[in-house]
Amino acid sequence: MVMAAAGAHRPGPLKQQNKAHKGGKHSGSSQRRAGGRVPVKAQPRRRLRDLNRVDRRHQALQLRRQRKEAVLAEKRSLGTRDGPPHLVVVVLLHSRAAAHDSLRLLQSQDSAVVRADEGGAGGFALLCPRLKQRWRFLTAHAGDLHAVLDLAKVADSLLFILDPVDGWDSAGEYCLSCLFAQGLPSYALAVPGGTDLPPKKRIDARKKLSKSIEKRFPEAKLFPLNTEQESSLLLRHLSSQKQRHLAFRDRRAHLLARAAEFVPSQDSDLVGTLKVSGFVRGQTLSVNSLVHIVGHGDFQLSQVDAPPDPLSLNPRVVKGQKRSQDMEIQDDSGNGADEMEEDVKVLMKADPSKQESLQSEVVPDPMEGEQTWPTEEELQEAEDSLKANRRVVKVPKGTSKYQAAWIVDDGEEGSEKDDDDDEDDDMDDDLMEEAVSQEGESSEEDAGEEESETMTVSECLRDDQYDEKMEEDEQMLERYKQERMDEMFPDEVDTPRDVPARVRFQKYRGLKSFRTSPWDPKENLPRDYARIFQFQDFSRTRKNLFRQIEKEETEGASVGWYVTLHVCNVPVSVMESFKEGKPLVLFSLLPHEQKMSVLNFLVRRHPGNSEPVRAKEELIFHCGFRRFRASPLFSQHTSADKHKLERFLRPDAALVVTVYAPITFPPASVLLFKQRSNGMHDLIATGSLLSVDPDRIVIKRLVLSGHPFKIFTKTAVVRYMFFNREDVMWFKPVELRTKWGRRGHIKEPLGTHGHMKCHFDGQLKSQDTVLLNLYKRVFPKWTYDPHVPEPVPWVRSESALPEREVEME
Repeated sequence: MVMAAAGAHRPGPLKQQNKAHKGGKHSGSSQRRAGGRVPVKAQPRRRLRDLNRVDRRHQALQLRRQRKEAVLAEKRSLGTRDGPPHLVVVVLLHSRAAAHDSLRLLQSQDSAVVRADEGGAGGFALLCPRLKQRWRFLTAHAGDLHAVLDLAKVADSLLFILDPVDGWDSAGEYCLSCLFAQGLPSYALAVPGGTDLPPKKRIDARKKLSKSIEKRFPEAKLFPLNTEQESSLLLRHLSSQKQRHLAFRDRRAHLLARAAEFVPSQDSDLVGTLKVSGFVRGQTLSVNSLVHIVGHGDFQLSQVDAPPDPLSLNPRVVKGQKRSQDMEIQDDSGNGADEMEEDVKVLMKADPSKQESLQSEVVPDPMEGEQTWPTEEELQEAEDSLKANRRVVKVPKGTSKYQAAWIVDDGEEGSEKDDDDDEDDDMDDDLMEEAVSQEGESSEEDAGEEESETMTVSECLRDDQYDEKMEEDEQMLERYKQERMDEMFPDEVDTPRDVPARVRFQKYRGLKSFRTSPWDPKENLPRDYARIFQFQDFSRTRKNLFRQIEKEETEGASVGWYVTLHVCNVPVSVMESFKEGKPLVLFSLLPHEQKMSVLNFLVRRHPGNSEPVRAKEELIFHCGFRRFRASPLFSQHTSADKHKLERFLRPDAALVVTVYAPITFPPASVLLFKQRSNGMHDLIATGSLLSVDPDRIVIKRLVLSGHPFKIFTKTAVVRYMFFNREDVMWFKPVELRTKWGRRGHIKEPLGTHGHMKCHFDGQLKSQDTVLLNLYKRVFPKWTYDPHVPEPVPWVRSESALPEREVEME
């Protein structure tokens, strides 16, 4: 026994093997599940050190400190000597809001210098050397939609001026809807006035106002603005509050013009060089990149100058000027140009080899893909086909064969018109009639306008104007009916009696399954696709570009510098709009953002508008820093590779809007407007940029319907889907379905009037409807127009018909 205990025990082959311990969800478990046990040496030392609780706490603390320091550094740089002035846009949300008194209170700060802006914008700059802060204030009315949206694109803070009783009116509500959809920067709410009310009513009005703004601004604080002390508190809040970021402007250099000068070119006075002065914001501005002037287009830079800063916190002191003065109002328009000419330094000039091109479209080569000279066999086949297709045409006496080939019979002309008609690309036959009637009405209106220029209009014509308004209401009612019909019978069309269905629907095809059947994205592309640019991998290009912006330092004018940009080949209309007081905003473009492609926007219907919006109607787009007009397609937002076309903009679902437009890298907000006949712009949908993808397949579906005539166990005779035997044979391979869920196929035609024998997977009900689905890929129309007219001040429409009042006949 002693000898046995001293020896080592050797386990036999029947030794029990216990299961290994399951590590759970901590580190290494995924690797262990994928490839068995992870050896200890495979884990790096850094990974082992991260598992320590104390080290994890230290790492989290360091990351928290870094984020806090970054926020503080951004807050300290804004409005100080090293950064751009704090740009505050004062937005009046009520027609009774007192703008003049509010601005006067903001100007009345102790030891502050007030400097008026150049141009007609009517803004001013506020310099406080004691606080080491500088602000620039601009005023915008809620009715001036383009000015408010353009200024909000570049503003650091928005100061909303409310009415002490009502808060905001309908125009202010509409302006807030547009601002929230575009992206709201940091904001503050100020309430001037209300001192004439009794104290008790003043408290009640304030409570009522606080309750009314909770929906729009849940945690906002109301700042009274009646005394200098209250204005000081408001300024301190504006300078110390956390800045809200807008992604589309943080990755691009942008500039709000403080001064501008137009130098005509030698060839023409209508085009020249625009010298725009302002503070660089967002990112470093390179002279070789393109700039986009909001509302006017893309342009190249030739030179960047560095004039003296007109809003310096330590300005030059003129002899004989008192320093003890509390407030000084200075106007730099007198000698500012002389100082600029004396101290201007040329920072950089454009390098033609590195400068971005303005080319926005590919110029297609019509001979590209042309084949070589045909062979003898091909020529003989072509001649035989001509002989086979030769027809007898009545021609005048003495007509040659060449002339006779151009003479078209009346019947043939009608058939060609039917074949080449694009009404299946648009909608149905009734839409074409509606378009013709609208053209007739517009021509009559044009004729009426021409007469009104040469004759005096009497008051009796007011009845005609009232009738015109009633006609517009009837047209709107008809569109409501069409939208309701599309909801009740989606994609259903009537089979034409005068044209064979195999001719009318020759561009369509049947699919076994809409979700799984293949569809080549490069098949039968339109000619416009030769003009656009496409990325091999758009998401990868975008990721690499944004990583390059964050890590690499580009050469150019840094953020906070006051520069003068020399913009080439600018029309004189840009300078005229600046003189009228409209804001002049410039954004630098990222690479490829001047090129055209197919953009897809994900939008949702705005609840404040219920008018029917049909696909391919002209809409106004505000996408990021651009605005343009285009006629879009609407399609469903799904994860499949094919997306069904929607004929109307649905109020209950998010849809994808597809247009030809310049490339923009997301994220970017999108606002869709529709222009009324009186020039107002109605906000109809809001959303964001989804992708830049020409390969996104949008499929239009047509549904032909028939009714069971005789019903047997699993077969039925169906009529009214087709009206001749050849159409039944043509569509025989396409699968049938019914509204009650049966599936089947066509077996054979019966007779010559379109009746057909069909087989189904079960017995049909007599009230069921037999459907046949046809599909065709559709593309947007090239209707991109960068010019958007200025909107008329918005007023709530009273003539909109509520949807519930529309009754179907």
